[in-house]
Amino acid sequence: MEFKERLKTARQHAKLNQTELAERAGLTQTSISDLERGKSKATAFVAQIASVCGVSPMWLAEGVGDMLKGVSSPPDISMSDIQPWDDSTPLDDDEVYVPFLREVELAAGSGRFVITENDSARLRFFKKDLRHNNVQFNNARCVSVSGNSMFPVLRDGATVGMNIGKNSLGDIVDGDMYAINHNGQLRVKQVYRLPSGIRLRSFNRDEHPDEDYTFAEIQEQQIAILGHVFWWAMYSR
Repeated sequence: MEFKERLKTARQHAKLNQTELAERAGLTQTSISDLERGKSKATAFVAQIASVCGVSPMWLAEGVGDMLKGVSSPPDISMSDIQPWDDSTPLDDDEVYVPFLREVELAAGSGRFVITENDSARLRFFKKDLRHNNVQFNNARCVSVSGNSMFPVLRDGATVGMNIGKNSLGDIVDGDMYAINHNGQLRVKQVYRLPSGIRLRSFNRDEHPDEDYTFAEIQEQQIAILGHVFWWAMYSR
């Protein structure tokens, strides 16, 4: 299924016509029409179109995974349900803290980094959401995405949640996203298993071509799977 077909399927899933989708995604009806006819390609708008249609941005952008994978229906809430909180607000019984991982330079000017937990940064997750994604509470971690290699699905500065319990080559599901330790550098990529090793793929393949590594190169370059990405969030700036 080509992108234009996935877009039409997503729009019909959301029960929107082209004009309604355009208005909600901040585009023009002509833009949506051109995309559905294959006259133009979506680059900067996949994430917001996917959000409006309630489908997976990975599926919409690349046809990877299920259309509704990782998508949940928004709950019916009223403004009275919203409660402000900060780092000093106690956790509710149905919540857990999830720590961040970060790159830390080992020595000034060495250019070498090590990945460690950031004691000052953490997010709250509902226990039921982690259970729903088969993530044990103590296996959940968050990292921030740098650069434009995963655009348009992940923007620079996006936050992803990963399951560090799925960190072996045998755990890889082709096309899913994984956080990777590449000799101390934190990276988030689509990963594919190859007979001779692995392939790291970016969504922005025009600027970031595929990277293939043999099993020997994986050891030489100290490449390790940190965990499977099960959640992500970002601002639509």
